[in-house]
Amino acid sequence: MTQQSIKFSINLFFVVCILFFLSACSQTKQRDVKSAEETFNEAMALFNDEDYLDAEKLFELIRLQYSASQFADDAQFYLAEANYYRKEYYFAAYNYNMCRRIYPHSEYNKKSLFKSGMCYYKLSPDYDRDQDYTVKAIQAFSEFQTIYPDDSLYNEATTYIKELREKLAHREYFTAELYRKLFSPVSSIIYYDAVINDYPDTEYYEPALLGKIEVLIELKRFDEARSLIDLYKKLFPGSINLDKIKNLEQLLK
Repeated sequence: MTQQSIKFSINLFFVVCILFFLSACSQTKQRDVKSAEETFNEAMALFNDEDYLDAEKLFELIRLQYSASQFADDAQFYLAEANYYRKEYYFAAYNYNMCRRIYPHSEYNKKSLFKSGMCYYKLSPDYDRDQDYTVKAIQAFSEFQTIYPDDSLYNEATTYIKELREKLAHREYFTAELYRKLFSPVSSIIYYDAVINDYPDTEYYEPALLGKIEVLIELKRFDEARSLIDLYKKLFPGSINLDKIKNLEQLLK
């Protein structure tokens, strides 16, 4: 065999190897796509059977191993859903938010935003605890209303926001009353003002006004008390506390 023939044979061998490698890669890619689909279908079967723990594992596998597949955003959303149904609200909120962040054009974005609000709503503690999750829930529901003003869930979001705002107002009012008991009237006014200025739409607005009037009189800040009494009578002409207001007015004469 001539040197030229040997060189030709070697080149031909390398060409065949390259073609074989490319063919193998193509087949592997096809198997990967099929595997992603099969894995997703298996995960959804588990999810629909309410086997959320095992479904979570497969959704997580798709999210990590097949992040470029057509099932990636589905897996991300249903991972959050599985978290939610297992009452893992912290992880559910994280995964709903990741769905919106990683896949900004996903069909699941609207649901993810509302459900993230629901997660924070579920995590929101009693009024006398830290209210970080309460604030996050209000922010999520408010953002939902801004982006989707015509959605059927708009009114439901309004209901949740009102409930959560009542809780925040309760916390401020509770703190104001606590400072009064601790003989710190100036500090109590700060928290009464927080209710008056930030939560006038809540049930704590009226008692906050009344509480501030009483403290102003204690501090002998009579002009401020008179102005607030006038406002109180204008806003609540049928209040059951009007007799108390009249008694407070007598102290100003």
